Amino acid sequence: MCFYFSKEFHLEGDYLIGGIFNIHQPFSPHSHNFVLSNYRRFQLMRFAVEQINNSTNLLPKESLGYEVFDHCSDTQSFQGILNFISVNNEIQPWGEPHKKRSTVIGAIGAFQSTQTRTVAPLFMMDLIPLVNLYGAASSIFSRKQNFPSFLRTVRPNQDVIDVVVHIVKHFKWRWVAFLYIDDDYGKDVVDMFIKKIKDTEICLPYTKGLDDNTDYSKIFRQIEAMKINVIIVFAVEWIAEDLINAAIRSNVTDKVWIAGDAWSLNERLPKKKGIKSIGTVIGVSEQIIPVPGFSDFIYSLKTQTRCKNTEQKMVCGQICNCSAEEILAAEQSFSFTVYSAVYSIAHALHKALQCGADGCNGNITVNPTMVLAELKKSNFTLLNQSIRFNEDGDPMFGSYNVVFWNDSGDVQKIGFYNFPPSFTFFINSTKIQWHTNGTVPASVCSPECPAGYARQQDGIHKCCFTCHICPNGTYINITEDPYSCISCKDTEWSAEGSTSCNQRLVEFIPFTDSGAILIMLGAGALVGLTLAVSVLFAVNYNTPVVRSAGGPMCFLILGCLSLCSISVFFYFGQPSVSSCVLRFLPFFLFYTVCLACFVVRSFQIVCIFKIAAKFPKLHSWWIKYHGQWLVITAAFVTQALLLIIGYSSAPPKPYNETVWYPREIILSCDIDLIATSGSVILLSSLCSLCFIFSYMGKDLPKNYNEAKSITFCLLLLILTWIIFATVYMLYRGKYIHTINALAVLSSLYSFLLWYFLPKCYIIIFQPHKNTQQYFQGLIQNYTKTISQ
Repeated sequence: MCFYFSKEFHLEGDYLIGGIFNIHQPFSPHSHNFVLSNYRRFQLMRFAVEQINNSTNLLPKESLGYEVFDHCSDTQSFQGILNFISVNNEIQPWGEPHKKRSTVIGAIGAFQSTQTRTVAPLFMMDLIPLVNLYGAASSIFSRKQNFPSFLRTVRPNQDVIDVVVHIVKHFKWRWVAFLYIDDDYGKDVVDMFIKKIKDTEICLPYTKGLDDNTDYSKIFRQIEAMKINVIIVFAVEWIAEDLINAAIRSNVTDKVWIAGDAWSLNERLPKKKGIKSIGTVIGVSEQIIPVPGFSDFIYSLKTQTRCKNTEQKMVCGQICNCSAEEILAAEQSFSFTVYSAVYSIAHALHKALQCGADGCNGNITVNPTMVLAELKKSNFTLLNQSIRFNEDGDPMFGSYNVVFWNDSGDVQKIGFYNFPPSFTFFINSTKIQWHTNGTVPASVCSPECPAGYARQQDGIHKCCFTCHICPNGTYINITEDPYSCISCKDTEWSAEGSTSCNQRLVEFIPFTDSGAILIMLGAGALVGLTLAVSVLFAVNYNTPVVRSAGGPMCFLILGCLSLCSISVFFYFGQPSVSSCVLRFLPFFLFYTVCLACFVVRSFQIVCIFKIAAKFPKLHSWWIKYHGQWLVITAAFVTQALLLIIGYSSAPPKPYNETVWYPREIILSCDIDLIATSGSVILLSSLCSLCFIFSYMGKDLPKNYNEAKSITFCLLLLILTWIIFATVYMLYRGKYIHTINALAVLSSLYSFLLWYFLPKCYIIIFQPHKNTQQYFQGLIQNYTKTISQ
C-alpha cells in the first residue's frame, strides 16, 4: 500500500470524506505500474471538494476535508481502510450507530469489483456510506441485504451489457466471443451477457477470463478456428492494453472489437502502430461531461507525493512526475461519476445538517447513518444531470456513448444510448470506417436461410444450422420461429417455400349454375312425367298392361320416384345441416320402397310362370296374405329405422374438402360411412334380389318382357353408380356434386323410362296387346311349353 501524508492526499475539514483510488497497481511483467487515468480521477475528487468549500450555497460555513489512500493491493490496503472506520485506532464494529466512531462521514471508491468486495464489508458494519464512482459495476452490489450502505454513480453491469447487446443486434452479429478480466467484475459481466442473449439469436461459443498470465496466442488461435469475427472485451485498462498488443504481435486481422467502458476511451491504443491491422474497434463509454474549471485546477497543481518508507515505495512504484497536459489528456471516462459522487455526499451532509442560506444547524451531531439516509433520497441537479438513486443504490442518471477508433487515432462518438424511461438508441453507421471496405463485416456460424426455408439446428449452438424448405401447406415466419414450418389453417393454402399463407377459394355449385339448372329441370320433368304416367295408368287401371305392371303398386313406385327427386335439389347451393340431411334421406328412404316394389314384382312374375305350377301352396299363401305388401312394408320400416339410428348417431353435416385441392375449399357434405352402412347394405340387398328374380325370367315369352325390362333397368342402375364411384375416386372438385345429382336423377329415370314408358306406348299405340285374351294366350302357351 502507498499511503501519502502530503497535502494532495490529506485535507483537514469539519467533515472528512474518504477516498480509495488505484493510482498504482501491483507490479506485473505485462502492465504499467502508474495509472495516470486514475490519478486524474483522484484530482477530480480534490477539485470537487475545493469547489464545495468555496461554495456559499452548499454547506455554508462548513468545510469538507478528505483522507485519500492508494488502493494498489488487496492484501496490503486494510491499514488505510481501518483508519477510515476507527477513532484513535480503536475498532468497534457493530456498535451503537448514534455514537460517532469513524473519522469520515462517507467514502468514495474503490476501483474494481474485487477490490470493492474486499473493503466494502468494513464499511457496511457501521453503515458508513460507500459511494462507488467507477469500476465496481458488479450486480452483487445491488443486493441491499449484503451491501446496505453501498451506492454508486457508475451504471451497473446489466446497463452496460444492454448497450453492447443493442450494438450486436444492430449489426446482426450472431457469432461472438467474450473476453473478460478474470475477477468478480469480469465474471459478473459475462454472466449478465449470457442472460441478456438467452432469448435472442446471438450465440456465445467462446468465453475466456484474462489475467497477467494469459496465453493470448492460444486464445487467438481458438477464436480463429471457430471463425468468430466479433470479440467483446470487458477488462481493466492495462489488461485490455496487453490483449490488443498481443493481437498486433500475433498478426490478428479483420476482427471487430467491442470495447467495454473501462478501456473504450484509451488514449494510447488508438494511436499505436499496427492498430489498424487488427480490424475495427467499437466501444461503449460513459457520456463525457466536461467539468468546468478542472483544467485551471490541474495547471495550478504542484505535485508533491512521497511514500512513507522504502518498503512501501517498492510496492507502489514511481510517483507522478507527469505534466498538467498529460493529466488532462489521460482517459476521461468516469470523470463525472467521481465528480457526482463527491457532490452526492456533500448534498446528503447538507440535508443532514439542515443547512440553509445562513449556515447549518450546529446542534446536530452528524454520523454516517444520517448521511446514508439522505444519500438514498438524493435529488439534485449537477451539470444539467438530475442526480438520483434507485432503491438498490444504482444511479438513475447518465447515458452511454457508442464510440469508434478512427483511422486518425482518435476516439470518435458515433452514437448514444439513453437508458429508460426515455430510451433512445442510435448509431450513425456511416461514420464507421470498416476494415471490410465500407461493408458491415459478418459474424455468423451459418448464413441466413433463403426465404421460405426453416432452420434445423446443427450442434449445440442455435446459430449453427442447416436449411430445409417448408413443404406445401406450411410457411415460415422467421420473426416468430425460424426453426419451424407453421401449418396453414384449413381455410388457407401455400406453395412450397412460402413465407405466408393465402386464402383458399371457396367452391360450391350455386343454384344459378347452368349444369344445376339443367338437372333441376330434369327433376321437374321427371315429376311431370310420373304425374302423366299416373293419370294414364289411372284411366286404364283395369287393363291387363296396368295390372301386369303392378296395378296399385305402380302408383306407389311412381310416387316414390317423385319423392326421390327431392334429393336432387339439395346438391346445389352452400351446404347446411338441413340440406345435407335432405340430400340423402329422401333418396335412401323412397328408393328403398321402389326397389322393394320391383323385388316383389319380379318375384311375382317368376312365381306366376314358374313357381305356381311347381309350388301351388306357396303361391296360394303369397296371395292369401298379400306377401308383396308385407315385403314392401318391412323394407320401408327397416330402412326408416336404419336412417333414424344412423342420423341420430352421426348426421350428415357440412364439410370442407381441403385435401384434394390445396388452393380451394370444396364445400361438401360429410356422410359417416359406418352410420349409413346399414342403409346402403339394405339397398344393395334389394337390388341384388331384384336382379336375381328378374334374371330368372329371362326365358319368358318374347312379347312378355316385364322381367327383361326390370333387368335392363337394374343394369342401367348398377352401371350408373359404378361410373359415379370411378369418377369419385379420381375427382373431388366442386362438380362432383353435379355428377352425384346426375347419378341420382339417372337412377330415377332408368325405371321411369325403361319400365313405365314401354307400357304407356302399348296403351296408347298398341291397344290390341292390351287385352285379356292376348295375355292369357301368352301365359297358356308358356305353361304348355314348360310342362312338356
